[in-house]
Amino acid sequence: MKKQAASVMGGVMLATAVLSACSSGSEGQAGAGGSSKPGEDTKPFALSIVANQVGEIPPKGNPLEQALAKYTNTTPEFQWIPASAYDDKVNVMMASGELPKLIKVNYVPTIINAMKSDQFWEIGPYLKDYKNLSAQPSSYFDNIKVEGKLYGIPIFRDIGRAVVHYRKDWFDAAGLKVPKSLDDWYNVLKAVAESDPDKNGKKDTYGFLLDKAYNQGTASTLTRLSVAQGGPNKWKVDDQGTFTPEFMTEEFFATMKLFKRLYDEKLINQDFSVVDAATNDKSYEAGRVALRISGGNAQSMQTNLVKVVPTAVVDAAPLEGPSGIRVPGESGNAGIWAIPKSSVKTEAEMKKVLSFLDKLLDKEMVYLINKGVEGKHYKVEGDFTIPLDKDADAKEVKPYRDTLIQRGEAYNMDKPMKETDLFLKNKKLVSGNEKYAVNNPALTLLSDTYTERGKELEQMITDAETKFIMGKIDEAGWKAEMDKWKKAGGDKLMQEYKEAYLKNKK
Repeated sequence: MKKQAASVMGGVMLATAVLSACSSGSEGQAGAGGSSKPGEDTKPFALSIVANQVGEIPPKGNPLEQALAKYTNTTPEFQWIPASAYDDKVNVMMASGELPKLIKVNYVPTIINAMKSDQFWEIGPYLKDYKNLSAQPSSYFDNIKVEGKLYGIPIFRDIGRAVVHYRKDWFDAAGLKVPKSLDDWYNVLKAVAESDPDKNGKKDTYGFLLDKAYNQGTASTLTRLSVAQGGPNKWKVDDQGTFTPEFMTEEFFATMKLFKRLYDEKLINQDFSVVDAATNDKSYEAGRVALRISGGNAQSMQTNLVKVVPTAVVDAAPLEGPSGIRVPGESGNAGIWAIPKSSVKTEAEMKKVLSFLDKLLDKEMVYLINKGVEGKHYKVEGDFTIPLDKDADAKEVKPYRDTLIQRGEAYNMDKPMKETDLFLKNKKLVSGNEKYAVNNPALTLLSDTYTERGKELEQMITDAETKFIMGKIDEAGWKAEMDKWKKAGGDKLMQEYKEAYLKNKK
């Protein structure tokens, strides 16, 4: 691998080495719009960028940012906004017209409407001209389109992240297997809760725990398990374009009944409707829980767990149902980089911004964004890279790694981080999940009802699901809640999705 930077001592020397190495190729010398031509302006392109804050705000002019600027021939000016206030701040900036040249947005109704009203550049027709961007799987772009048009570049994230993490030591000792059918799940969870697997003489273990977001968003445990049983991912659509929400399907209701049975028999935590995920994490790390369906990595679970239970062994397995592996497909992004027309007024300038984004996927930038500066944040040993300073990585590299576009080790990286077998196994399961991912057919469909009342309608159903599991309503009560949802706008929502779906098919 071509070195990205020499290993040197001292901040000034380090920055100089990084800048020198990153400019060693011809691409780093060109303007952000591509290779320089005679008479072409090669001055660095001033690029204002608004992104969500991840951890501490990196100091301006840090070595990584200098290397980024030199390689892309830009002068990037980052404005970091706390995640808790991010969407509100973006809305204020849009309303005032004070937008940067590049902004991270989320696929939410306000942004979708802004894209529809031509406030951002449509970049779909230009994508083919950028070697790195056009090389990425089309599904990532399809999942952020608005009425078939592409208005930004996704901050790539795996599409099928659901994996089962479990206590292999407990499973082996009890002769248990990773569950597949709903009956399997019940039997395994019951066995763990009642057999005292940690041998402390107390009834204080669970098969798994739920938190108050158990039925919400892409990480919904209820959806993940229902999809594994053959259910749809949020919505089901037939050949005529008729849409049915997941909660009206047999597979979903059967999964919900399993949760009710587990709750009734105290085989899951009784406080699930109010407890947050961070609290449950402490129970996992204390060695009181057997398994979880997770979008994280089993090695992290193992690392935290052995601090308390040194003999614990965690393993990873695919999320399987009776018909094999099935996982809900996620959007494949952690946000979208969009180019506002109010601040980028010409096609030529827009192409410079696109060129900057494309260069982020060049090998030199892939290493820089993912691993930092060689000699400061990591070193190369044979076919692997080894981290040098985890604190520096968290403070100085992670903000860029979690914000700028990159594909990690999936694209333009030939020297991966040296990792444990468990980490690599989990990673292989996640990457393999893409071919088993069940798409949400309504993901990019537009509905006025959803824009106006979507959150309210979702809340009606998630509340009803919790009431059913906790026994506050019976099956008749559940059906009544579904009827109420339909009358409150659900019927209209289904019809609007049908119309949008059929329109897109033409």
